Amino acid sequence: MATASSRPCLLLAGPLRAFKPALGTRNSTARRPFADLKTPPPPRRRDSSDRQGVWAPYLRMFVGVVFVGTLVYSMATDTPEALEAPSPAVRDTLQKLELGAAPESSMRRRMGSFIVQEQMRIVRALEELEGKQFRIDTWKRDNGGGGISCVLQEGDLFEKAGVNISVVHGSLPRPAIEKMRVNHPAIDPNLESLKFFAAGLSLVLHPQNPKAPTVHLNYRYFETFKPDGTPAAWWFGGGTDLTPSYLFEEDATHFHQTIKAACDTYNPEYYPRFKAWCDKYFYLPHRGEARGVGGIFFDDLDAGTAHADQEQIFAFVQSCLRSFLPSYVPIIERRKHMPFTEGEKRWQQLRRGRYVEFNLVHDRGTSFGLNTPNARVESILMSLPLTARWEYMHQPKKDSREEKLLKILREPVEWV
Repeated sequence: MATASSRPCLLLAGPLRAFKPALGTRNSTARRPFADLKTPPPPRRRDSSDRQGVWAPYLRMFVGVVFVGTLVYSMATDTPEALEAPSPAVRDTLQKLELGAAPESSMRRRMGSFIVQEQMRIVRALEELEGKQFRIDTWKRDNGGGGISCVLQEGDLFEKAGVNISVVHGSLPRPAIEKMRVNHPAIDPNLESLKFFAAGLSLVLHPQNPKAPTVHLNYRYFETFKPDGTPAAWWFGGGTDLTPSYLFEEDATHFHQTIKAACDTYNPEYYPRFKAWCDKYFYLPHRGEARGVGGIFFDDLDAGTAHADQEQIFAFVQSCLRSFLPSYVPIIERRKHMPFTEGEKRWQQLRRGRYVEFNLVHDRGTSFGLNTPNARVESILMSLPLTARWEYMHQPKKDSREEKLLKILREPVEWV
């Protein structure tokens, strides 16, 4: 563990010792914060007795909240804090998800606090829909930081669902620095290592019913530091996208309208700009088709690229993340009990295969994570579906709903 002299602004002292019994020993890393733009064609049933009890999962999440809260605090202050196990009064405060992040707190601390709040809010809403508790794992990264992974498998509604947060820090090696300089040329090219902080929330939901779409979300904050420990650069990244196996145009329209409303509150140029970016990024060039019907995607968003200050961009990111449940819950409610055939389920598995292809072949976040030493692989691959399928030379029937979906994926649509 680093000392104050070697990491003056990124300190981690008491939290890991205080909560050591609750922490896993596996390591992980933040998702890759750099975009890799690819160019698409131009636009044109378990029994209820299997449910886990309420207290054990929420106790685990509470311990995770305490861990991440103290972790964020220790990273955001200039002196290490030796924190003991929380008293009942402190637990009550933490359960209210305040985590001590006042408006004047550093952005590191505020972003960490915010994603903890949103993780718990989203997990509770999904558990209410599913009627089953998430498995909650609190983990630490030996190189600096940790997180909370909330995963549900083989539910009645979701085949697999994951809502993860990470708050990590450490030093980037020279190869990562060189890639980062593509979008941040002000970074010293002679640096052999670069201290960083990253906090983010990632979510992927794969429903059982093939009529219900898969959804993905990720919002993150990244900061780098000078050798003396003072901040050097910062930026936000993120987005959300919808991946249906069967297209219901009203679902795609609702999803995009909700996201657009969240964007328009801050800048009417954001939605068209980030929607086009999403269409470019979530694209499989080897298939000549998009992964889904899109959403928004942005990266390296700072004062220069967003034409806004840090507070305004943070407020924009908060608006986008908070719009997730209104954008998706009405869709899953409409589709979760729709009848489907064995053939429709098989088509869903084929589309899941495309999802796997993108994540393992083209997604820079997955690649960065898997190539990082001591990475927590289980968290990185949380996004993959529980089941998928590949068939040799499969072609959908002419004029079928399956063929209609492929046409849409080959020619991006303006949904709003």
